[in-house]
Amino acid sequence: MARIGFDHLAHAYPGGGYALKPMDMVWEDGGAYALLGPSGCGKTTLLNIISGLLRPSEGRVLFDGTDVTALPTERRNVAQVFQFPVVYDTMTVRENLAFPLRNRGVPAAAARARAEHVAGLLGLTRDLDRRARNLGADEKQKISLGRGLVRDDVAAILFDEPLTVIDPHLKWELRSRLKELHRQVPVTMIYVTHDQTEALTFADRVAVMSAGEVVQVGTPEALFERPAHTFVGHFIGSPGMNLLPCTVEGREAVLAGGGRIALPHAYPALPGKVELGIRPDFATLARDGLPVTVQRVDDLGRRRIARLLLDGRPFAATLPEGMPVPAEPRLALDPARLHIYADGRLARGEA
Repeated sequence: MARIGFDHLAHAYPGGGYALKPMDMVWEDGGAYALLGPSGCGKTTLLNIISGLLRPSEGRVLFDGTDVTALPTERRNVAQVFQFPVVYDTMTVRENLAFPLRNRGVPAAAARARAEHVAGLLGLTRDLDRRARNLGADEKQKISLGRGLVRDDVAAILFDEPLTVIDPHLKWELRSRLKELHRQVPVTMIYVTHDQTEALTFADRVAVMSAGEVVQVGTPEALFERPAHTFVGHFIGSPGMNLLPCTVEGREAVLAGGGRIALPHAYPALPGKVELGIRPDFATLARDGLPVTVQRVDDLGRRRIARLLLDGRPFAATLPEGMPVPAEPRLALDPARLHIYADGRLARGEA
């Protein structure tokens, strides 16, 4: 296991700008992390730099304080699981799982026992003696996951969107199995995905990326309740955070249409584009508050989301259970959940 650090790490491809903007970061030994962001934001590039498949154009990669930037993959002692399964079709499931161990000289009996243990965790016990070529894509990816998990001496296990080819109804089961395995063998795990559900249910800490930049690292709760960047507020949550352009006057946000919203803190003069943010979970359609126009109500089963116009802009709010749409709808906002952003970054209020 290893504590992985980035020291002024950045990467630019020839003829282009930064694929990864300069960053300093630490992945603690034994942690379960996720790299979350849309396609093209730099997640896989960062993962390949950790594994040694790609050398950064700037900065250093540190394993337990040792510079490994120039070391090849095989000398970093990491396991990487890719988006599509990598298995030996002519081998049985048991042989595939044991192969990384046998290749490192682990005695046959120990390798067999470890392969059977991992097979049990992944639901592959019944398939241990089947050849991989006779299995479907789901089972093959389970083998690929198992080969990454079977070694208990790795510095880190890196997952690059490993559930893409898995049948949707099995994804929750596999995430739960990976989480349970991490509790049993607390090796550093880094999981790359564009799916917020995968990231938030697997990881203890999530790094959210946008356009080559890590914009926030935090617990799932922190990312939801206090997004440090408007991108985090928009990308995490369904629906994402509401954002309204405004100006701030002391402890009030003034909307373009003249509406005023009381804030939990006073703010100094803020430069650039200023926005007020609040999640739909903390905005409620009510009989008192700001006047709004209801466009429609989405019934999501466990809750209803009212799609509104506030100050001429789209806005999502919660419609309380059993409450009909008021004849003159108003919007109530939880003042403790209001955030102010300046040029996309969370602004600090004054005590």
